[in-house]
Amino acid sequence: MEKTLPSASAASTGLSRRGFLAAGAAATSVAWTAQSYARVIGANDRIRIGFIGAGGMANGHMDAINALKEPNNLEALAVADCWKTRADEGAKKVGGKSFTDYRALLDIREIDYVTIATPEHWHAQMTIDAMDAGKAVYCEKPMTHSIPQAQAVMKKQKETGRPLQVGVQAMSDDSYSSAAQAIAEGVIGQVVQAQIEYVRRYDKQGPWRSPDITDATPQPGDLDWSAWLGNAPKVEWNPHHYFEWRNYSAYSGGICTDLFIHRITRIMKACKLLYPRRVVGMGGIWQWPDGRDLPDNFELIAEYPRGMTVYVLGTMSNRVGIDHLIRGYRGTLYFTGSGWVAKDKDGKILATHEKTGGEDIHLHHTNLQKHLREGAELNCPVELGMAGVVAVNMANQSWRSGQMMAWDAGQAAMVPAHELPFNPYPEKAS
Repeated sequence: MEKTLPSASAASTGLSRRGFLAAGAAATSVAWTAQSYARVIGANDRIRIGFIGAGGMANGHMDAINALKEPNNLEALAVADCWKTRADEGAKKVGGKSFTDYRALLDIREIDYVTIATPEHWHAQMTIDAMDAGKAVYCEKPMTHSIPQAQAVMKKQKETGRPLQVGVQAMSDDSYSSAAQAIAEGVIGQVVQAQIEYVRRYDKQGPWRSPDITDATPQPGDLDWSAWLGNAPKVEWNPHHYFEWRNYSAYSGGICTDLFIHRITRIMKACKLLYPRRVVGMGGIWQWPDGRDLPDNFELIAEYPRGMTVYVLGTMSNRVGIDHLIRGYRGTLYFTGSGWVAKDKDGKILATHEKTGGEDIHLHHTNLQKHLREGAELNCPVELGMAGVVAVNMANQSWRSGQMMAWDAGQAAMVPAHELPFNPYPEKAS
C-alpha cells in the first residue's frame, strides 16, 4: 500500500533528535539536542547580525537579511571586508558600520550572529574567532578548507556552545529528513547505493573564470591583499587568485568543496551517514588548462560503513544530469522537484513525500534565528558540516595522490586505503 509520510513543520525541518547520530573526532556516536547549545534570546527580541565578507555570495546573504528584516525582527549592525570599497558598499546596503578588519566587527557586543561568506581558506579562523567572541555563526559551505580545520571548529563549538549553521541551504528542504525517516522504517529495504550530481556547462572561459579579469587587472588601491591571503602561501598580487579563487587549491577545493558539498550532504542526511570508509576521486583539468590546479571535470565514489556507496557526478562541460536517487533491496527512492517518491522493482509506488521548505537561503537563516529564539534544531549543524568536509577532502586527496583514501577512525584522519585492513562487511550500529 502506498504510504505518504507527514511533512515536517517549518520549525522542525532539521535532523530529528533520534534520527541522526553525531560524531566526535574519533567518530564516536552521540545524540545531541538543540537546547544543549541554543543561545537564549526572547521570542520577540531583535536579532542583530554582522557580515564577514562582502563579495558575490555575501551580497546574497545581505539581500536575504534585508528581506527578512521586518518579518523576523532583524537588524544588521556591520559589514567587514578587506576590500574597503566592498565593505562600504555592503554597509550602505544593510545600514550598518563598515570595517576592513573582521575582528573589529566581532568586538561589537550587540551582534548575536555573524554570516561568514569568504573564500574557504578563511572559514575556520573566522568561525573560531567568532565563537570565541560569543557569537553564533552562519558559515558558508564548506564549513572549512581542510579536515584538521573542521576538527578544530567542531572542538571549539563544543567548548563554547555557540550555535553554528553551515550554509548547505538544501538542508532546509525537509525531503532529506523525511527520506531518512522512510529509510529507517524500511520503505525501500536495505540501502546499498545512492547517486547524485552537480553538472554545468561553462562557456569558453571555463569554470569560475571571468572574461573581465586579465593578467593586467590591477589590485584595487583599498584592498589589503596580505589580509586576504591570510595563512595561504604569500604571493604577489594575482587578479586570478583574488577574483577566481575557486580554481586554486590554496583557497578552495573546487568542484568538490564548492558544488559536491551541496549534493553529498543531502545523501548523508537521508541515509544517516557520517564519515566514509573509503573514497575515490577521479577527473582532471581536461578542457581548460589555463593555470588552474583543480579539476574542471570530476567524479566521486564514497563507501560508507553502513554498507553502501555514494556516487557523485560533476562535469562542468555538459549539463546532462542523472537521477538523484537512493537504491534499496526493496525499492528505490527518487528525489523530485516536489519531494520524493519510492517505487519497488516493478514501478509500484511504495511511499511519497511532498516537501516543505527548499534550498533557500531565507529559510536557512530563519532556521538559525528560530534556533536562537526557540531552540529549534539546526538544519545543518557542525556534525553534518564536519562529515561533508571529510568526504570531499578525501576525494580531492585521492585525485591528487592517485590513491584510494580511507578514514582511520582511531586516528580521526584520512590515510591511504592500503594502510588499513580491508573489511567487506558493514559495521553494526552501536
